[in-house]
Amino acid sequence: MKPADRQRLFDLRKALLHLHKTLLDWERAAYERVHGRAAAGELLKLIVEDPQFAWLRPISELIVRIDQTMETEDADGASDSSMEVEALIARARDVVAPATAHTPHAQRYLAALQEHPDAVLAHRAVTTILKSPSPSSS
Repeated sequence: MKPADRQRLFDLRKALLHLHKTLLDWERAAYERVHGRAAAGELLKLIVEDPQFAWLRPISELIVRIDQTMETEDADGASDSSMEVEALIARARDVVAPATAHTPHAQRYLAALQEHPDAVLAHRAVTTILKSPSPSSS
């Protein structure tokens, strides 16, 4: 993997983690307004199992895919990873700019952007990275 691609994935991962935490905090607050305070251990179980948090999974899964791609690259030294990097970038674009507002992810994501200013800032950080020119195409 080219150093520029690696840096872009690293930056994207960092921005996605911040976005995910921001959205998770927002969803947690909505959950706790109805069900009362959730302890940390309970929250982890909710994130994995409760349908209210399912819409966050595409972001979680993307972060895991980025981690796996970077780990695989480190382990085997593969040099033809630009297609995988571009696939991850494309997936990130889909996650933060859903083509249809009819999915649970898109509906909650758009609601978060409307209701939570911190989500807008975290979203902007991700989209700024996604708008940067691809080092692979230079």
